[in-house]
Amino acid sequence: MSDIINDFFAHATNCVNVGKFEVTFGPINKLLLNILEKLKQYGYVEYYEVLTWERGGKVKVKLTEYFNKGNAIKPRFPTSYKELEKWEKRFLPARGFGILILSTDKGIKTNKEAKEEKIGGVLIAYVY
Repeated sequence: MSDIINDFFAHATNCVNVGKFEVTFGPINKLLLNILEKLKQYGYVEYYEVLTWERGGKVKVKLTEYFNKGNAIKPRFPTSYKELEKWEKRFLPARGFGILILSTDKGIKTNKEAKEEKIGGVLIAYVY
């Protein structure tokens, strides 16, 4: 595995497509846990728990019915808050539907939070 974020979203999307909403995934890192916390805040994840940190660790995630698709953005484009509208049009299916996840100086933020705080960052993933 080379990209944990991309592998997690591919695994989660495949599980949702076959009707499974409970996913066990490993290995994990702090970035993935921060992204899961943000997804929980926005209602895409019901709960998650770290099962173990040994040899990369494992996490158990319960997805909600609002999670349709998620994917990592490669390459990780740097963006300002003024350019977020362009990226929303490119990656999200409709206006106000789904979120972009950014890594900023102030931590992991969504496109809505970055617009409110007027900060830019690096695009990591999108979820809808």
